[in-house]
Amino acid sequence: MDSQDWDDRYAATELVWGAEPNRWVVRELTGLTPAHAPGHALDLAAGEGRNAIWLAGRGWEVTGLDYSAVALERAERLTADLPDEVADRLTWRHGDARTFEAPAAGYDLILVAYLQVPAQDRRAALRRAAAALAPGGTLLVVGHDLSNLAEGVGGPQDPAVLFTPEDVLADLADRGLRTVRAERVHRTVGPEPGHKGEGEGEGEGDGVAVDALVRLERGAE
Repeated sequence: MDSQDWDDRYAATELVWGAEPNRWVVRELTGLTPAHAPGHALDLAAGEGRNAIWLAGRGWEVTGLDYSAVALERAERLTADLPDEVADRLTWRHGDARTFEAPAAGYDLILVAYLQVPAQDRRAALRRAAAALAPGGTLLVVGHDLSNLAEGVGGPQDPAVLFTPEDVLADLADRGLRTVRAERVHRTVGPEPGHKGEGEGEGEGDGVAVDALVRLERGAE
């Protein structure tokens, strides 16, 4: 999908992925303390901003980047309803995860949640994210696992945009990062009224979805 496709999708419904942060983001990042305060975070392919807003509410200075202008307009509207002390910690940028420019100091935390693109594009985005990670920083990658096609429910049905924890590790094998966690995780999916799943996809239904989760760290220098 190109940026126009995503603009059309976001324009077609309100809060495509819901307002609550992804459960794996909450599990992995609750209590995470940056090496230097305030911590600077980047949410790549941030969509409507649910994870970025959650991080800002916990004290992070967050940049949310997405290449859908419609999604970012919605994120701006959500930001307007937040307390000033949270809204002031959020910056929204229109850009491409494969080619974004990072500040020289880098980011203490980079989140890549459900960036479901072909392998070459995923690799480019992840390697750029790794290069933008500050010493002591954390990179968290979450997405639909390839095994979800046969073993799970919901999510994209095109294997070309799915990946495994092993794929992520291979993409970043020479980037000098330490693996904290690389695993498949199972997410119960239910028919809650108005619930769009975990941001995560098309064709959600009752059952269990399989996600890939990789958490990496750059050593302190």
